[in-house]
Amino acid sequence: MKALVFDIKGDYGHFRKFYTTSSPLTFSIPPRTSVCGIIGALIGLDKEEYLNYFKREDANIAIQILSPINKTRLSINLIDTKTAKMYSKINNRTQVTYELLKSPNYRIYFSHRCENIYNKVKLYLEENKNYYTLSLGLSEFIAEYKYKGEINLKHISNDDFTYIDTVIKFDEEIKIEFENKKEYFKDTMQNEMNNERIVTEYTKVLLERCGQPIKCNIDYYLGDRGEKIVFL
Repeated sequence: MKALVFDIKGDYGHFRKFYTTSSPLTFSIPPRTSVCGIIGALIGLDKEEYLNYFKREDANIAIQILSPINKTRLSINLIDTKTAKMYSKINNRTQVTYELLKSPNYRIYFSHRCENIYNKVKLYLEENKNYYTLSLGLSEFIAEYKYKGEINLKHISNDDFTYIDTVIKFDEEIKIEFENKKEYFKDTMQNEMNNERIVTEYTKVLLERCGQPIKCNIDYYLGDRGEKIVFL
């Protein structure tokens, strides 16, 4: 299996947790659905239809943390643009405190069974261009990316503890060896949505805050040139 590898980072990021309301909290990593949006923006897919191209049976995505997860809080003024025809006439503002990711930095592994989609993403990455402006969750948080190359992933069966470099799906059947001086976090995230933006799959993920590999007993992983990854 061929896969494209690129890094994406920014000054700030916000991937809103679906169960928060008045004080938005953020996931520590972009959910798989957000990565689909980033790749869709990269190659110019319409936001109303890009989810059709990133169903789990078609698109494979893995996420690696490249820098420690740090969060901060920032008050943002929200305005109701529907009540005024001109921005200068808007008087009502609501100040909301957002939890934000500070200097987020991730490595994305991407493959797709449609050659047209895969090759288009590869072309845009190689030429360092994007159709729409990329952002990390909110349009205000502009992102930049760096193409790392194309790799050939091999399916490797496993029956012992091994170190996985990416965020992993977490369930009771996977045995984890929690090591000293590592910080582990588990969260439930949206993993797939339909074209009406209705979540069709949630998944539990396990990550290490500083991006260190997770030692676990997992059935299989995908590897090449020393990487050990699993797709979400």
